Amino acid sequence: MDKLALWTVKLLRLPTDIFFKKRYGCRAVMLETVAAVPGMVGGMLLHLRSLRRFEHSGGWIRALMEEAENERMHLMTFMEVSQPQWYERLLVITVQGIFYNAYFLGYMISPKFAHRVVGYLEEEAIYSYTAFLKEIDAGAIENGPAPAIAIDYWRLPKDARLRDVVIVIRADEAHHRDVNHFASDIHCQGQQLMQWSAPIGYH
Repeated sequence: MDKLALWTVKLLRLPTDIFFKKRYGCRAVMLETVAAVPGMVGGMLLHLRSLRRFEHSGGWIRALMEEAENERMHLMTFMEVSQPQWYERLLVITVQGIFYNAYFLGYMISPKFAHRVVGYLEEEAIYSYTAFLKEIDAGAIENGPAPAIAIDYWRLPKDARLRDVVIVIRADEAHHRDVNHFASDIHCQGQQLMQWSAPIGYH
């Protein structure tokens, strides 16, 4: 299952590498549009399960919805940094539509596989943001002022730069990676998420 999840993510990354190459701002827009889907889907399905079974979720609904909101804020931030072209916006809409339905079905069939895919997806995000930082440090990408939305959301200093934003976003992705691998491990042990306390309150 782990190998299948890993290679699924590797295949998903391939067209993004080809299309966006080193345009990391636009790549981030695409990445965050997709990354904001799993938390919403997982949280929604756990919410409905909780209502049907009259049981608590152990905080996992909140944790996954918090993840979705955090990823959405990543997207809003990079929309300030990069202005995608109309065809890139069209691509984003298409990819999100396909991914949402595929992930919804995947989560219904196997939550452990779905969370593992997200864990690996977040690892790829960490690699991308690390490459983004290297380009900033090398002077290939201007280290301009941080968008106001990022300063407010992450409570950054008023004089924060783009590099500071990328660092905090990369840290968020590392947290999401750990949470989703943890969730998959719980399912792999034949247990339910509600049996383990969710890591909430990170953001």
